[in-house]
Amino acid sequence: MPKLGAEPIRKAAIINAVISTVGRAGTLDVTVAQIARAAGMSPALAHHYFGSKEQIFLAAMRHVLTQYGRSARAALKGAGTPRARLLAIIHASFDDVNFHRETVAAWLNFYALALVEPQAARLLHVYHRRLHSNLVNDLRPLVGAEADHVGRTLGALIDGLYLRAALSDQVDGAGAEGLILDYLKKVLP
Repeated sequence: MPKLGAEPIRKAAIINAVISTVGRAGTLDVTVAQIARAAGMSPALAHHYFGSKEQIFLAAMRHVLTQYGRSARAALKGAGTPRARLLAIIHASFDDVNFHRETVAAWLNFYALALVEPQAARLLHVYHRRLHSNLVNDLRPLVGAEADHVGRTLGALIDGLYLRAALSDQVDGAGAEGLILDYLKKVLP
Protein backbone atom coordinates (compact mmCIF):
# COMPACT_ATOMS: atom_id res chain seq x y z
CA MET A 1 0.00 0.00 0.00
CA PRO A 2 1.46 3.41 -0.96
CA LYS A 3 2.37 5.85 1.74
CA LEU A 4 0.04 8.84 1.69
CA GLY A 5 1.83 12.13 1.22
CA ALA A 6 5.09 10.46 0.18
CA GLU A 7 4.91 11.39 -3.51
CA PRO A 8 5.99 15.07 -3.22
CA ILE A 9 8.80 14.11 -0.84
CA ARG A 10 10.01 11.36 -3.15
CA LYS A 11 9.78 13.54 -6.26
CA ALA A 12 11.81 16.25 -4.51
CA ALA A 13 14.39 13.66 -3.47
CA ILE A 14 14.70 12.44 -7.08
CA ILE A 15 15.04 15.99 -8.41
CA ASN A 16 17.75 16.81 -5.87
CA ALA A 17 19.46 13.53 -6.71
CA VAL A 18 19.46 14.43 -10.43
CA ILE A 19 21.13 17.75 -9.73
CA SER A 20 23.76 16.25 -7.45
CA THR A 21 24.39 13.17 -9.62
CA VAL A 22 24.65 15.15 -12.86
CA GLY A 23 26.72 17.78 -11.04
CA ARG A 24 29.20 15.21 -9.75
CA ALA A 25 29.36 13.28 -13.03
CA GLY A 26 29.53 16.45 -15.12
CA THR A 27 27.32 14.82 -17.74
CA LEU A 28 23.76 13.71 -18.45
CA ASP A 29 25.22 10.26 -19.07
CA VAL A 30 23.95 8.99 -15.73
CA THR A 31 21.47 6.18 -15.25
CA VAL A 32 18.11 6.28 -13.56
CA ALA A 33 19.52 3.62 -11.22
CA GLN A 34 22.31 6.02 -10.15
CA ILE A 35 19.80 8.82 -9.62
CA ALA A 36 17.41 6.57 -7.70
CA ARG A 37 20.23 5.21 -5.54
CA ALA A 38 21.25 8.78 -4.65
CA ALA A 39 17.60 9.49 -3.77
CA GLY A 40 17.38 6.36 -1.64
CA MET A 41 14.79 4.54 -3.72
CA SER A 42 14.42 2.04 -6.54
CA PRO A 43 14.72 2.89 -10.23
CA ALA A 44 11.18 1.57 -10.70
CA LEU A 45 9.86 4.18 -8.28
CA ALA A 46 11.72 6.96 -10.10
CA HIS A 47 10.18 5.79 -13.40
CA HIS A 48 6.79 5.54 -11.71
CA TYR A 49 6.86 9.22 -10.70
CA PHE A 50 8.34 10.67 -13.90
CA GLY A 51 7.93 8.10 -16.68
CA SER A 52 11.33 8.41 -18.33
CA LYS A 53 14.86 9.60 -17.83
CA GLU A 54 14.17 12.65 -20.02
CA GLN A 55 11.16 13.58 -17.88
CA ILE A 56 13.32 13.28 -14.75
CA PHE A 57 15.87 15.66 -16.30
CA LEU A 58 13.10 18.08 -17.35
CA ALA A 59 11.67 18.07 -13.83
CA ALA A 60 15.12 18.89 -12.47
CA MET A 61 15.51 21.68 -15.03
CA ARG A 62 12.12 23.12 -14.04
CA HIS A 63 13.21 22.96 -10.41
CA VAL A 64 16.45 24.84 -11.11
CA LEU A 65 14.55 27.49 -13.09
CA THR A 66 11.92 27.81 -10.35
CA GLN A 67 14.66 28.16 -7.75
CA TYR A 68 16.28 30.92 -9.83
CA GLY A 69 12.93 32.67 -10.21
CA ARG A 70 12.38 32.59 -6.45
CA SER A 71 15.86 34.02 -5.85
CA ALA A 72 15.31 36.78 -8.41
CA ARG A 73 11.92 37.75 -6.95
CA ALA A 74 13.37 37.84 -3.44
CA ALA A 75 16.30 39.97 -4.60
CA LEU A 76 13.95 42.34 -6.42
CA LYS A 77 11.88 43.06 -3.31
CA GLY A 78 12.71 46.54 -2.18
CA ALA A 79 14.71 47.34 -5.33
CA GLY A 80 12.98 50.59 -6.26
CA THR A 81 15.16 51.98 -9.03
CA PRO A 82 16.08 50.49 -12.42
CA ARG A 83 19.74 50.33 -11.32
CA ALA A 84 18.82 48.55 -8.05
CA ARG A 85 16.59 46.10 -9.96
CA LEU A 86 19.38 45.39 -12.45
CA LEU A 87 21.84 44.71 -9.64
CA ALA A 88 19.29 42.47 -7.90
CA ILE A 89 18.85 40.32 -11.03
CA ILE A 90 22.61 39.97 -11.39
CA HIS A 91 23.02 39.15 -7.72
CA ALA A 92 20.35 36.42 -7.94
CA SER A 93 22.22 34.86 -10.86
CA PHE A 94 25.34 34.43 -8.75
CA ASP A 95 24.01 33.87 -5.23
CA ASP A 96 24.94 30.75 -3.28
CA VAL A 97 21.69 28.97 -4.16
CA ASN A 98 22.03 29.35 -7.94
CA PHE A 99 25.78 29.48 -8.39
CA HIS A 100 26.57 26.28 -6.49
CA ARG A 101 28.93 23.71 -8.03
CA GLU A 102 26.33 21.03 -8.69
CA THR A 103 23.69 23.48 -9.92
CA VAL A 104 26.18 25.10 -12.30
CA ALA A 105 27.13 21.68 -13.72
CA ALA A 106 23.45 20.82 -14.05
CA TRP A 107 22.87 24.07 -15.99
CA LEU A 108 25.62 23.19 -18.45
CA ASN A 109 24.09 19.78 -19.01
CA PHE A 110 20.60 21.25 -19.40
CA TYR A 111 22.00 23.39 -22.21
CA ALA A 112 23.22 20.18 -23.86
CA LEU A 113 19.82 18.56 -23.29
CA ALA A 114 18.14 21.53 -24.97
CA LEU A 115 19.98 20.68 -28.19
CA VAL A 116 18.17 17.35 -28.49
CA GLU A 117 15.03 17.64 -26.34
CA PRO A 118 12.34 20.07 -27.58
CA GLN A 119 10.77 20.54 -24.13
CA ALA A 120 14.17 21.42 -22.65
CA ALA A 121 14.81 23.82 -25.55
CA ARG A 122 11.46 25.50 -24.85
CA LEU A 123 12.26 25.88 -21.13
CA LEU A 124 15.65 27.36 -21.94
CA HIS A 125 14.11 29.70 -24.50
CA VAL A 126 11.55 30.92 -21.93
CA TYR A 127 14.34 31.51 -19.40
CA HIS A 128 16.44 33.47 -21.94
CA ARG A 129 13.50 35.60 -23.07
CA ARG A 130 12.46 36.37 -19.51
CA LEU A 131 16.00 37.26 -18.42
CA HIS A 132 16.51 39.46 -21.48
CA SER A 133 13.17 41.18 -21.00
CA ASN A 134 13.90 41.91 -17.34
CA LEU A 135 17.37 43.22 -18.10
CA VAL A 136 16.20 45.43 -20.97
CA ASN A 137 13.30 46.79 -18.91
CA ASP A 138 15.74 48.00 -16.25
CA LEU A 139 18.43 49.08 -18.70
CA ARG A 140 16.16 51.23 -20.88
CA PRO A 141 15.96 54.16 -18.40
CA LEU A 142 19.73 53.92 -17.90
CA VAL A 143 21.12 53.51 -21.43
CA GLY A 144 18.18 54.25 -23.72
CA ALA A 145 18.48 52.79 -27.22
CA GLU A 146 21.47 50.66 -26.19
CA ALA A 147 19.32 48.65 -23.73
CA ASP A 148 18.77 45.69 -26.08
CA HIS A 149 22.48 45.41 -26.95
CA VAL A 150 23.64 45.75 -23.33
CA GLY A 151 20.96 43.25 -22.21
CA ARG A 152 22.14 40.68 -24.76
CA THR A 153 25.72 41.22 -23.67
CA LEU A 154 24.80 40.80 -20.00
CA GLY A 155 22.91 37.58 -20.80
CA ALA A 156 25.91 36.25 -22.71
CA LEU A 157 28.25 37.21 -19.86
CA ILE A 158 26.06 35.42 -17.32
CA ASP A 159 25.88 32.28 -19.48
CA GLY A 160 29.61 32.45 -20.16
CA LEU A 161 30.47 32.71 -16.48
CA TYR A 162 28.28 29.66 -15.77
CA LEU A 163 30.05 27.79 -18.58
CA ARG A 164 33.50 28.70 -17.26
CA ALA A 165 32.51 27.72 -13.72
CA ALA A 166 31.15 24.37 -14.94
CA LEU A 167 34.38 23.62 -16.78
CA SER A 168 36.66 24.56 -13.90
CA ASP A 169 36.99 23.44 -10.33
CA GLN A 170 36.29 26.91 -8.98
CA VAL A 171 32.80 28.29 -8.52
CA ASP A 172 33.12 31.81 -7.17
CA GLY A 173 29.81 33.65 -7.22
CA ALA A 174 31.20 36.88 -5.79
CA GLY A 175 34.02 36.91 -8.35
CA ALA A 176 31.61 36.21 -11.21
CA GLU A 177 29.25 38.93 -10.02
CA GLY A 178 32.21 41.29 -9.76
CA LEU A 179 33.08 40.75 -13.44
CA ILE A 180 29.53 41.63 -14.45
CA LEU A 181 29.57 44.72 -12.23
CA ASP A 182 32.88 45.82 -13.80
CA TYR A 183 31.24 45.61 -17.22
CA LEU A 184 28.24 47.61 -15.98
CA LYS A 185 30.53 50.38 -14.67
CA LYS A 186 31.80 50.79 -18.23
CA VAL A 187 28.41 50.94 -19.92
CA LEU A 188 26.17 52.70 -17.39
CA PRO A 189 26.26 56.46 -17.07
